[in-house]
This record gives sequence, C-alpha cells and structure tokens, in this order.
Amino acid sequence: MLLDSSVYKQKYIEDCEVCCNPIEVNFEFEEGELFYFEANSIEQ
Repeated sequence: MLLDSSVYKQKYIEDCEVCCNPIEVNFEFEEGELFYFEANSIEQ
C-alpha cells in the first residue's frame, strides 16, 4: 500500500489486494513522517 505524504491527513476506502474486501484506511503525516495509521476491514 502506498501512502501519499504530500497530503497531511487522509481517510478513504480501498479494496484489499488479496481478498478484494473493502478496507477503510486512515492516516496522518507530521513533518513528513507517518504519525498515525489505521486500517479497518469493512466486510460485506
């Protein structure tokens, strides 16, 4: 999974590369470094 560090804070839904189920991705960068990361399954 690639994260765009040019955006300070992001939250989006992406399909899992293995099982194709949706995952909610939430992350924050602080001073160019990954500060917070969370990924939660959204099983359907």
